[in-house]
Amino acid sequence: MKSKLINRFHDLKNHALTRNTLWMFMGNGLKIFIQAIYFVLIARALGVEGFGAFVGVVAITSIFSPFASFGTGNILVQNVSRNRALFKESWGQALVITLLSGSALVVVFLVIVHIVLPANIPFILVVMVAISDMIFARILDISGQAFQAFDKLGWTAQLQVYQSFLRMLAACCLFFAVDKPTPELWGGLYVLCTALTTIYGVIAVNRKLGSPSFKFKMTKKEVIEGFYFSISLSAQGVYNEIDKSFLTKMSTLEATGIYAAANRIIDVVFTPIRSLLAASYGKFFQHGSTGIRGSLQFAKKLLPAGCVYGVVSGIFLYVCAPVIPYLLGSDYSNAIEAIRWMAIIPFIRGLQYFAADLLTGAGFQSYRSILQIVVAVISIILNMLLIPIYSWKGAIWSGLIANMVLGIGLWVVVWQCYSKTKLIQKYASQ
Repeated sequence: MKSKLINRFHDLKNHALTRNTLWMFMGNGLKIFIQAIYFVLIARALGVEGFGAFVGVVAITSIFSPFASFGTGNILVQNVSRNRALFKESWGQALVITLLSGSALVVVFLVIVHIVLPANIPFILVVMVAISDMIFARILDISGQAFQAFDKLGWTAQLQVYQSFLRMLAACCLFFAVDKPTPELWGGLYVLCTALTTIYGVIAVNRKLGSPSFKFKMTKKEVIEGFYFSISLSAQGVYNEIDKSFLTKMSTLEATGIYAAANRIIDVVFTPIRSLLAASYGKFFQHGSTGIRGSLQFAKKLLPAGCVYGVVSGIFLYVCAPVIPYLLGSDYSNAIEAIRWMAIIPFIRGLQYFAADLLTGAGFQSYRSILQIVVAVISIILNMLLIPIYSWKGAIWSGLIANMVLGIGLWVVVWQCYSKTKLIQKYASQ
């Protein structure tokens, strides 16, 4: 019995998914610790209104930024995880498309952003965040996805940690060395940190995996898939982030800061599940190459761990919520109630993402994207109705409803696709 347990332990240790999950968990664990430091420093330095202004800009940017890379990072993972000989082409294609489309998108974004954000948010802050998140951050994401495609998740985790570490240093400078910190100054430091990490990430990919080949052979199928990937991420940005933008417009920056702080805590707690999803993303494409049956069987192996963690983390959030004002300051006392309302979200999102990646890996990204668009529209309507009346509480209720609708909808789509596939196979065998 003892020898079997030892052998089982060695099998797990040497298993690629286990190893990559541990890499991402350790990387994200360190990232969480670093982010917690700079999150507290920035929240305190900018105050609840300044922090709300910054978060509001980041939220609206996240809706547009997925179109900068046009899904080329996801296509890179999909193609290279199945055939590594396609790396140089995919890498070069992703870099050029992201640089060109990201630059154009920044210009378009700055023209229309005045319609969405209130006038009391500094324009220079919008410029800095747009450049950071629509150009540099997208290229950095693709660098991480390049390592992800080769199952080198240690490097993917390192890039995330380096970015967080630089931001922590910048936050320390802002908090300890500046008499009157402003959102504009933080915006400048924010884009500088992202740019430096991106340059390092591109160099690392070129040295470890190979230099890019600038031969454009993007097929019609890849263009369509890239569009669906972009739509999917943009819709995700809508139902996860648009509430903060609505709060800046329809409520107050103080309410935005409270809600954003609670959201940040939820994101931190979700990190272990996010680590498992990142480590398994390429595997979903490999298993999904045989159809939805393969990706579903793979998802079933991961679901129990995700569900258990979702329940435990929810209890932890509810019990530990009163600690938040001691960390962030008395201005954030209302975040206690916000966190307790949102404690169920890690569990719901875990179920969501497993179903979503299952569909993507099996070639049903279009179904995933369409459902996410529907939920994004629902989220917008709910936020417009609830936020003017209930402020950040309305944003929470809107988020809970949207997340539950998406989670149920994704698994219904999985069941329908699986049933349809079984029916086709049954008739084909007769």
